[in-house]
Formats: sequence, structure tokens, C-alpha cells
Amino acid sequence: MIISHKYKFIFIKTAKTAGTSIEVFLSSLCGPTDIVTPIIPTMKGHDPRNVDGFFNHISAHAIREKISPDCWDGYLKFCVERNPWDKTLSHYHMNNFRQKGSLTFEQFIAKRSFPINYIKYTEPNDPTAIIVDEILYYENFTDGLESVFKKLLVPFNGSLGVKAKSEYRTDRRHYRECYTPEQAEVIRETFQPEIELHGYRFSLLPQMTRQ
Repeated sequence: MIISHKYKFIFIKTAKTAGTSIEVFLSSLCGPTDIVTPIIPTMKGHDPRNVDGFFNHISAHAIREKISPDCWDGYLKFCVERNPWDKTLSHYHMNNFRQKGSLTFEQFIAKRSFPINYIKYTEPNDPTAIIVDEILYYENFTDGLESVFKKLLVPFNGSLGVKAKSEYRTDRRHYRECYTPEQAEVIRETFQPEIELHGYRFSLLPQMTRQ
């Protein structure tokens, strides 16, 4: 999570959406009074500062409780979202890597420990109420970043210059090739709020955008 007083934005970090890569890139541009939360594992170029009760995957509504109304209302608040079947597969590869290859996809699905993100950018008691200003889509990642960074006057040449945690995944098959129909249905049921918010489908890109 980053709050930049220098560029007047709040970046809310969601799970398995290249959030660490964004944090590393933005950290190098942030000023001394900006808030940059730690990441694990640490990475060169990422300099945490002024944490004071904030943490990496803190939700937008929790941030709202900690900062002034002027900051909340006046700063551009953004995050990234991703097709739930795709990000769940990515989350599996990360967990399998950390367990030294001993975790099967079937075991992972059975545990149902999934990267649910909507709770990070909606009201606590209303999953339909988005409280950030912009949600970028992982499927259109570079264009989304360019649009937001242009508004913020953040210098950006089209590349973050880092692909954090890319070593976790060696199987590059499309996610549709990795699910049984039953497994795909588990994800559809689990991520229904995100699917309804963004129009995601098992085989399609999001049907909605938030600008």
C-alpha cells in the first residue's frame, strides 16, 4: 500500500494483480513524507517509510479510517483487479512454490484459501459499493497504468521495470486448460461478488470498466 502526498494518490494493493511490481516502481518515486508499507520478501528499490499502523494489504475502508477526509477525498484512489480463475491459478503457483512443489492443484482448490479482492475496495457491508476512484484491469495492465499515471503526472515509459514474484510460475498454460468443470464452478461461486462487479467470465475479459 502506498499513500503519496507528492503525487496525491492512494494505491490499494490487491492479491495476485502485480501489486508488488507496482509498489517497487512507485516506491522509488515517492517523497520522504509518503507512506510505503513493507513487502515480503524485500526487494531492491523498495524503501518502506512512515508506516505507523498501515500494512501491505490494508483495505481501502481501513485506510479511510486512518487518514484525514481531505486526503481521502482529494487523492486518487486506485487498485488492480484480475480474472478470478486466472489469479487463483497464480495464487496456487505461489503457494506450491513455497511448499517446494508438494501442493497439488486439487489440494489447493479443496482448501479454498483464495485471493478474494473485492473486500479491499468496497464498503465493508456492501460488496456492490466501490469506494476507490479507479480499478485497473490486469488484462489491460499497461494501458490502465498509463492512464492513471498520466492523470497523476507520474513519470512512466510503459514498463515498471520489474516483474516481482514471476519465479513462482513455470507452467504457462492458459487458466482454462487447468480447471475441471467442477473446479471452475467452485471459483465462480466463491468470487461471485467480483464477477458481478466486473463482468468476468471463465472465458472472457471483463465486460465493464470503471474510469
